[in-house]
Amino acid sequence: MRATSEAGVCEARSPAGDNASHDRHGLGGMTDTATEASPAPPERRRGLQRGLSTRHINFIALGSAIGTGLFYGSSESIQAAGPAVLVAYIIGGAVVYSVLRSLGEMAVSDPVAGSFGEYARKHLGPLAGFVTGWTYVFEMVIVCIADVTAFGVYMGLWFPDVPRWIWVLAIVLLLGAVNLVSVKVYGELEFWFTIVKIFAIVAMIAGGAAIIVFGFGMDDGATGMSNLWADGGFAPHGVGGVIASLAIVMFAFGGTEIIGLTAGEAQNPEKAIPRAVNTVPLRVLLFYVLALGVIMAIMPWSRVDSESSPFVSIFTSLGMPAAATVLNVVLITAALSAINSDIFGAGRMMFGMAEQRHAPAALGRLTRGGVPWVTVVLMVAALLVGVVVNYLIPDRVFVVIASIATFATVWVWLMIVASQVAARRRMTPEQRAALRFPVPLWPVAPAATIAFIVFVCGVLAYFPDTRVAIIVGAVWLALLAVAYRLWVRPRGRVTSAAG
Repeated sequence: MRATSEAGVCEARSPAGDNASHDRHGLGGMTDTATEASPAPPERRRGLQRGLSTRHINFIALGSAIGTGLFYGSSESIQAAGPAVLVAYIIGGAVVYSVLRSLGEMAVSDPVAGSFGEYARKHLGPLAGFVTGWTYVFEMVIVCIADVTAFGVYMGLWFPDVPRWIWVLAIVLLLGAVNLVSVKVYGELEFWFTIVKIFAIVAMIAGGAAIIVFGFGMDDGATGMSNLWADGGFAPHGVGGVIASLAIVMFAFGGTEIIGLTAGEAQNPEKAIPRAVNTVPLRVLLFYVLALGVIMAIMPWSRVDSESSPFVSIFTSLGMPAAATVLNVVLITAALSAINSDIFGAGRMMFGMAEQRHAPAALGRLTRGGVPWVTVVLMVAALLVGVVVNYLIPDRVFVVIASIATFATVWVWLMIVASQVAARRRMTPEQRAALRFPVPLWPVAPAATIAFIVFVCGVLAYFPDTRVAIIVGAVWLALLAVAYRLWVRPRGRVTSAAG
């Protein structure tokens, strides 16, 4: 635990200090990054408050991953692969665990604001850090638009005549205001949001098991484990269907990397980060596999409505409208939680990039409670795009947004693993032995993870419905490269010359 005088601040280190810190922990820094980033101004060297406990970090990561991807997007993945989608989720969970272990190895040794964006800068170069940081912000904006879209769908159950974009606008403004509160309040709010979601999932799994065993509410008796292979087989669309589902499956796991961003505000990162990394992927995987397995056992996969949440449709089909209404409250809570985490994650990344001169200095301005308020305002402005999108194309907006978010997610994951590989390769045997949270199965696990991520990008490019993600992603990366060459690199040279 840090001393009291250090507990309230997240210090912005100079490039020299960064490298020294990494050398002590076996993570040598890039020697050419000093020309690209200089220390933050004195007025911004204090600010981010270490107000997140281990409990907060665990539930923030869970809350970010258990949201729209499970409660709403699972309909699309089930339609694509049938019951075999469970295999896709198991594979995705293994990949996520590998990514988080790579992130955890670096975050435990060097808990910094900006997290994996900063690690990419140190170990892959300043351009990689710039692209990674802003792509994560892009990911959070896109994912958040998907979340607010789902929120509009949920509200439509009660108010079908109210245009969806009105609900989207209202929730964007409300949660923007919530994120201007201190990080401890945010952590507590996210904790209780996630508790509601977990309780609902556990209750749904238990209730679904009772329905399967005793046949409650099923007049035609069409329920049971046989549904997992009776309607066209376990994999009705073959291996191609499982591959096609990967776009939504990987989108569902997106957000777990927020664990790394909490390190700079964790009270005890050396304890909190490993615990979250080791437990969160398993919990998420169990929730997804068990919940979707119960859903498809109760209702044949072909009857799952891709236009709404399968959770709501199940209880509605059982003649339990009151239960469906209660569950809709849970779904709304899940959406609120995910949106809240998205705004938090993007804001902390932009703050860290401002510290490294990879973003406008204004993004580093803080409230008295230590909240980077300019980043919150910027996120709210970006999310207003979601209002326009939901007004223009309300029917297919989710698939398009989810596929774009998947590209951004796997790109960030690729940079996380690549950063860890680059850092590890520069270590001496003594430095590797001193790692406090090393990646298991090195180097096989990182290599397999990188290969799978590249494969997912190929999947996005192959299928017409998701091809737009590769096009948008390629344009986005090209724009970032141009922005770096025009604005960031010249500024770094001027700073170096002045020094």
